[in-house]
Amino acid sequence: MKSLTTFLQATGSATLNMLAATGRVTLFILDTLRQAFSGPFYLREFGHALIQIGWLSLPVVGLTAFFTGGALALQIFAGGARFSAEAVVPSIVAIGMARELGPVLGGLMVAARVASSIAAELGTMKVTEQIDALVTLSTNPMKYLTLPRVLAATLAVPLLVGVGDAIGIMGGYVVGVTRLDFNPAAYIKNTVDFLQLWDILSGMVKGAVFGFIVAIMGCYFGMNSGRGAQGVGRATKSAVVSASVLILAANYILTELFFSA
Repeated sequence: MKSLTTFLQATGSATLNMLAATGRVTLFILDTLRQAFSGPFYLREFGHALIQIGWLSLPVVGLTAFFTGGALALQIFAGGARFSAEAVVPSIVAIGMARELGPVLGGLMVAARVASSIAAELGTMKVTEQIDALVTLSTNPMKYLTLPRVLAATLAVPLLVGVGDAIGIMGGYVVGVTRLDFNPAAYIKNTVDFLQLWDILSGMVKGAVFGFIVAIMGCYFGMNSGRGAQGVGRATKSAVVSASVLILAANYILTELFFSA
């Protein structure tokens, strides 16, 4: 009986903590969105965030997409051979990259690179009281630090996903032509014929949602970082883990919304 009571207490405490954390994150999101409807707007911070999040993430997203597209082509060819359906490689690679692998892997790569960077930067600023100094100078930290990063990530990640899709399809093309003996012209024709506009747009919408999640998690955990190096380290880890889990959960929900029969 005592063990059952202990289990129920632990479960109840964990549930209350999770609900409290959800409430705090929701209030943080609402506060961030509220800042978008009134000035001043810090365009220089927005431009800097756009370069940091978008342009500098392109190499890691591109390399991930290229090798994923190549591996996907090999896997589909091997699996399709069991049903004499090797010819579906171009179309499945294109649809798989545009709908799922491009946005999800791109989002996770950006989460690993950007959420950790934002959390560490803002956490260090909090520990060294730079955020308090902003308040002293009558500068709203949410407007100056959070809003530019969230807007930049929401706009940049869909573009990264679009470029990643193209590079991933190119990776499948290279493997298909050089390793699987596909005719180059036939591979491109099959890709174009089966890939629809909504396949690409749905992946870019996912990218916008994932970018928003990445920036919000990085800013939230950075702004609420604990003291010292350990506090900043915990904030960085929590930002990456939370962003990754939320990206996968959001991907399932969006896929249900977009493609459920």
